[in-house]
Amino acid sequence: MKLRRYFSMTRAGMLEQLQFRLGSVTTIAGNLIYLVLIYFLWKSIFASAGTDVVSGMTFSGTLIYLVLASALFSFMEMYLVWYMGRDIQSGKIVLDLIKPIRYRSFLFWTQSGFLVMSFVMTFLPTFLVVYFLTDGTIHLGVNLLFFLVSVPLALTINFCIDFFIGTVCLYTQSIWGINIMKEVIVLLLSGATIPLDFFPDTLRRIVSYLPFQSIYNTPLTILIRDSMPLRETLTMLGIQLFWALVMLLVSDLFWRRSMRVITVNGG
Repeated sequence: MKLRRYFSMTRAGMLEQLQFRLGSVTTIAGNLIYLVLIYFLWKSIFASAGTDVVSGMTFSGTLIYLVLASALFSFMEMYLVWYMGRDIQSGKIVLDLIKPIRYRSFLFWTQSGFLVMSFVMTFLPTFLVVYFLTDGTIHLGVNLLFFLVSVPLALTINFCIDFFIGTVCLYTQSIWGINIMKEVIVLLLSGATIPLDFFPDTLRRIVSYLPFQSIYNTPLTILIRDSMPLRETLTMLGIQLFWALVMLLVSDLFWRRSMRVITVNGG
């Protein structure tokens, strides 16, 4: 019965997403413009390098990675920080807190419908287009199963980071600047904008100890590199699981502590 209530919230989110189809079309159009820009940008980078392989990646491999990274970002971006900030500033958060469900669970399940629709409307079509246009360059095998395990872990980490930053609004009453800084850090250090293979060795080692690379780089690496040893794949999934558990604990503890300073400005 409890799961049925949660799934009803997922269904409501899916229906709501269908009511705002123009927003989805605008997102897709914006992604297409972005992909055209990165195509010419990376084409120029490889042309200036004077070689077909840079940092172990070819131009086609880099482009496939970045196209799928853009689609994965569109799928996993929940705008949770803006949602929490708006509700804290307006006072609506009080109504959510008295609901017979934990606030963090309420946020996740209300966002889950958007995630399902984003996956179906954004990531899946992009993946299929890339797969057929590249004549099956992406090998479909057990790596696809590992990818389907990796994505929920990446979603969990991404959600917890957003929830942590959204909670900061209880102290600042404003979230715009902090969220922009968070977006820049996550997109850069997760491999969403620049593949981590292009990072200097020292920086790449530092990033490997941070949770951000588990959001985009790990699932994309598992999906694209069909020749990756099983042990390395399981290690990457283990690191993802570790960070998912850590972020769940840290974000929950920070929320519980921050509840002491909650104020209501709206009416």
